[in-house]
Amino acid sequence: MALPDYKFSFIKRFWLFLLGGIMSVLLLFILVGFGLFGEMPDVEDLENPKNSLSSEILGDDGTILSSFYLENRSNTNHKNIAPCVFRALVATEDIRFYSHSGIDVRGTFRAIAGLGMNGGASTITQQLSENMFYRIDRPTTKIGMVMQKFKEWIIAIQLEKRFTKTEIITLYLNTVPFSGLSFGIESASREFFNTPAKNLKTEQAAILIGMLKANHRYSPKFNPDKSLSRRNTVLEQMNKYDFLSNDSLEMLKALPIKIDYRSSEMDGMSPYFKFYLGEYLKPWCKKRGINLYRSGLKIYTTINPKLQQYAEKAVSQHMPDLQKQFYQTWGKDAPWRYVTDYRVIPNFIENALKRTARYKELSAEFGNDEVKIMAALKKPIRMTLFSWRGDIDTLMSPYDSMAYIKKILMAGFIAIQPESGHVKAWVGGINHKYFKYDHVNANARRQVGSTFKPIVYATAIDINQMSPCTEFPRERTVFITDGQEWSPQNADGKSGGMWTMARGLAQSDNLITAQVMKSLGGNAPEMVVKFAERLGIKPGRIPLVPSICLGTMELSPIEMASAYSAFSNSGLWVEPSFLLRIEDKDGNILEDFNTTKTDQVLSAEKAYTVFRMLENVVNGGTGSRIRGGKFAVEGHIAGKTGTTQGSADGWFMGLTENLVCATWVGADDPTVRIRGTLIGQGANMALPIYAYFIKAALADKSTGISADELEMPDGFDPGIFDCNRKESGNSKKAPANIPGLGE
Repeated sequence: MALPDYKFSFIKRFWLFLLGGIMSVLLLFILVGFGLFGEMPDVEDLENPKNSLSSEILGDDGTILSSFYLENRSNTNHKNIAPCVFRALVATEDIRFYSHSGIDVRGTFRAIAGLGMNGGASTITQQLSENMFYRIDRPTTKIGMVMQKFKEWIIAIQLEKRFTKTEIITLYLNTVPFSGLSFGIESASREFFNTPAKNLKTEQAAILIGMLKANHRYSPKFNPDKSLSRRNTVLEQMNKYDFLSNDSLEMLKALPIKIDYRSSEMDGMSPYFKFYLGEYLKPWCKKRGINLYRSGLKIYTTINPKLQQYAEKAVSQHMPDLQKQFYQTWGKDAPWRYVTDYRVIPNFIENALKRTARYKELSAEFGNDEVKIMAALKKPIRMTLFSWRGDIDTLMSPYDSMAYIKKILMAGFIAIQPESGHVKAWVGGINHKYFKYDHVNANARRQVGSTFKPIVYATAIDINQMSPCTEFPRERTVFITDGQEWSPQNADGKSGGMWTMARGLAQSDNLITAQVMKSLGGNAPEMVVKFAERLGIKPGRIPLVPSICLGTMELSPIEMASAYSAFSNSGLWVEPSFLLRIEDKDGNILEDFNTTKTDQVLSAEKAYTVFRMLENVVNGGTGSRIRGGKFAVEGHIAGKTGTTQGSADGWFMGLTENLVCATWVGADDPTVRIRGTLIGQGANMALPIYAYFIKAALADKSTGISADELEMPDGFDPGIFDCNRKESGNSKKAPANIPGLGE
């Protein structure tokens, strides 16, 4: 029987409408694919997606210390992601991922029918296309959003043609954002749990996958309660699709949220070294056309993560105590003083403010009206200040905050392996967030005080063939330079008797040091400077004057550690280095950094002699504090304390057979003094940092740091240290025929 005309007409219109709709959608797909509604990524972009990869700084054991990044992104491969991550992702985001071809037709119709109320239909492949190509430039209009959805479908289909399912889901996990700056599962795993992605547990994976719905809302750091609820939802999805048993589900849901958070916005370990390294690599990158922040370099360094950790901890252990001592001794008195008469330096804070950007802004605003500028700078504003008890949110004027900051004591610490010259730890300050200045690098020069004395002694031992038991009169001697007299004395004014070189160095006696300097003759300054420069001190930094024997010049911690390293290394100086190699993101070596300058500055016998003399410093000398009390460091440790005029700088050099360390402590401004004879000494200011560090390093056998006895050179006569053996001739006066002695 024939259909009525009206029914035939309805069916005809229905099929025409349906076919017309399908043809329109297909036509729209074609037009979108050809880029009529905006540029589409080409095939090369799809097959070789370019992401902004962070360049990783790695320690000597291959672990990541920190990164250079615009986005903190680290790619990893499928086998380095825990299987539970994939299960959690598929169960939560796209259960038909392994069966569809980029578009989930069933999910799409469900989403359309429910007007999006029953969940979306965006597959993992579609989300990948968004992450790779449209995450930044999102459309804002409804038409634009519809067009983007079509683009995502097309790209998803193209991705499915060109990549396996394993490659697609891995690409997705490498590109998806987990926090403001952290992209990819590897970066997120390290940020929230301080572990690589391959070690993630099921409950940890559920937390991270749960964050994909809304990074901040479900962050375990900022919203732990919401994160717990979302984590359990992910676990329930895994159970629903048989990725998790009922018993495992209940056990995991009962676990509390537990994270080991390392913010991607933090500098990570060794922040001062990271900044120095970045500046050092700028010309290297420029020469090769490499963007340090986008190229995914692997930068292998000599830094040992454990030693770096112990060094940073040692600084944070000691400095709060020293800061407290500083506040107690000064009270409300100003610590910025002239070194000659100890008067307060007038207008100290005002002059410091004039060097700030804030002062320059106000100067432009008020037309250099000093009264108005200072009035503005004395007006309280809200700010956050550093303290060892934690950040202080307060109302304070820029004027008062400058006075507060100027009273904060800083520190610098570096550890070098003498045999290789490799830098093993680098702590440039107390807190990189607040204080950016690095107190370790070669430009961070401060007066070195008595830490320079061993270089004077080593020069005399090398040139004049002196021994530790060579005696000098402990009396003042006069140097004349260009008609000007200079005659040092001890801080306590004591003198008299005959002292050996060994005793003079152990007690850091100025009179004996001056006598040793004098023994080198009229060209003593030139001879000492030449010797010091062979030990790595930059040329031109040490003036040619006799007072250098007491360390009146300004040098950096890295230079001092470099110079002392020859004493632990049989007299061979090795130039400090901190880079091993640099690889591109695919593991290809771009450059090996294995060329190092060396110089046999001393014979092995003479270097051994100096090292043994420096052992006396900690065995009854000025550095003996390291042996007792809360430190009680054991083993063959050598060292040297250093204190400068007005106690502006405190130093301690620490040596073992395979590690040489330099520690400096003081305020950023060298006119800020440490009050009190005992508190202001290097043994109190700097030595404790080394003591904390070396005790931890020696206790951890995995570091390889040893305090075994330094190996005695073949044929060396140990009797030269026995100053009581008169018959051996070890205890004797300095030879009278040495040029300049007694002049």
